[in-house]
Amino acid sequence: MSLRPTIDFLLHHWLGAEALSQRERFADHSRETFDAVLDTCERIAREKYAPFNRLVDTQEPHFDGEKVILPQATHDAQKAYAESGMLSAAQDYSVGGMQLPYTVEAAANAFFAMASVSIGSGMLTTGNANLLMKHGTDAQRHVFALNEFNGRFSGTMCLSEPQAGSSLSDVVTRALPDGEGFEADPLGPRYRLKGNKMWISAGEHELTENIIHLVLAKIPDADGKLVPGVKGISLFIVPKKLVDTEGQLTGERNDVALAGLNHKCGWRGTTNTLLNFGEGKYPVRGEAGAVGYLVGQPGRGLQCMFHMMNEARIGVGMAATMLGMAGYHASLDYAKNRPQGRPISTGGKDAAAPQVRIIEHADVKRMLLAQKSYCEGALALELYCARLVDEQHTGRPEAADDARLLLEVLTPIAKSWPSEWCLEANSLAIQIHGGYGYTRDFPVEQYWRDNRLNMIHEGTHGIQGMDLLGRKVLMENGKGLQLLAGRINATIERAIQVPELAAHANALGQALAQVGAATKAAWATANPTEALANAVPYLQAFGHTVLAWIWLDVALAAHASAESPTRTGRLGAMRFFFHYELPKIGAWLQVVRERDLTCAELPEDAF
Repeated sequence: MSLRPTIDFLLHHWLGAEALSQRERFADHSRETFDAVLDTCERIAREKYAPFNRLVDTQEPHFDGEKVILPQATHDAQKAYAESGMLSAAQDYSVGGMQLPYTVEAAANAFFAMASVSIGSGMLTTGNANLLMKHGTDAQRHVFALNEFNGRFSGTMCLSEPQAGSSLSDVVTRALPDGEGFEADPLGPRYRLKGNKMWISAGEHELTENIIHLVLAKIPDADGKLVPGVKGISLFIVPKKLVDTEGQLTGERNDVALAGLNHKCGWRGTTNTLLNFGEGKYPVRGEAGAVGYLVGQPGRGLQCMFHMMNEARIGVGMAATMLGMAGYHASLDYAKNRPQGRPISTGGKDAAAPQVRIIEHADVKRMLLAQKSYCEGALALELYCARLVDEQHTGRPEAADDARLLLEVLTPIAKSWPSEWCLEANSLAIQIHGGYGYTRDFPVEQYWRDNRLNMIHEGTHGIQGMDLLGRKVLMENGKGLQLLAGRINATIERAIQVPELAAHANALGQALAQVGAATKAAWATANPTEALANAVPYLQAFGHTVLAWIWLDVALAAHASAESPTRTGRLGAMRFFFHYELPKIGAWLQVVRERDLTCAELPEDAF
């Protein structure tokens, strides 16, 4: 079973991606060039990634005392990806990019995520370089970002610390000016960093000539004290190996040392590290302290880093989606070929009758439909968000601003919803395989393990829920939520004219009204403790409502297409989501509306 027909339908029949070529930035592109990119990425994923997904799971990265060792397959895959040009696909021609719409780039990267998310395909490197293109100086863009785009260097994001976790206001990595004239360094104001960073993906390896760390740290005040809270955080470029103003290696190692590799449940093919900055293992010019170059203004580092974090959140959502999709394809193939059980008739089972394939059992169809509705729906959501990115960058001013606000509201959903429900799809894939699914003889247990991290990656559900209910739906006087409601209502108005979809349109309208009422009720007392006590149930209900909207909109495109098994399947998945999933929002929103404090008020000693 191929992913390509689903990608093609969503890109062209639903989103109308080809129309983007009418915009000046994408004028050199057409359906033909878009297809060529998809063809190339599909081929590389099939040849360099998919065959080695199990290999990188079993041959974990290890440190030999000098360097981290990864399988040759990982080196080959990363090289093929860099040579394809996908690291700089959306960049200007002037810097070696393709000026490809992000919508098409996201669709193309889906092939790699499905083939082997554990090998990776440069998400952090691209995000790192994109941040520098936005917030860096000309020299920083030339020396660091462009060499990341061409594959010479790779990139990381260094936020968390062992003692702080997700609480970035508690980071204690320090950055001190590096001697006289520090502010005049051509690569940016030069500092010495000391501290520890935990959970750093791709933090140490030999896949590229250099690794460019983007590090959050605090500059002490005049009394040598760190400014409390996130307002004191600054952002620094800390290369593993020092470079000159042309991006060439100077031959000197920066004071960044691997303290250890984290051994994870999944994503085992990607190194995950604890890094020590400035401990003196690799002194620079005779001194301990990692050399770092300030990005942007002091104390404004988190604002810069959010550029990369938001990209990463959508990237995590796509990774979760495609892991779910991989499990769905595997379990569908298994269900079509595994004979077991017999049909039940009015007279009961006939033990003498031949066995049937398990796909003929209603409960197996239920599990397959659930996976299809979760994974195809999530893929549509991620591509819709990618289309909003293109609108934000190339649309008319009002449309661009609307896209910006819609992305603000949808980003917590794009990250968290696939991370929860495509993980559930992986669980159902194991269930369909029965006892075999729990063994390493079949790939579905690895898909589940790989996907379990995504509920934590780039902000847990609790963080995303508080971001959504505590900030995103309130920002700019609720304009983003109003814009989203407008888009949903437009789909409802179209669908209600189609007899086959009218009931679902009405159900979506009722769900939207429930979400709106719960949002107001949550904040009725203006008490954040009460409002946010059930932020995750709110996130779940909001996400299910968004996915119901996405499915209804996709169903409109499917309904207008010619009769085919795929048309029947998409309409069936839409009906499943409305009948089996959307009704769940009632229970989630009840505790939100009532500002239920059962969880918040239970004393610690009662657990």
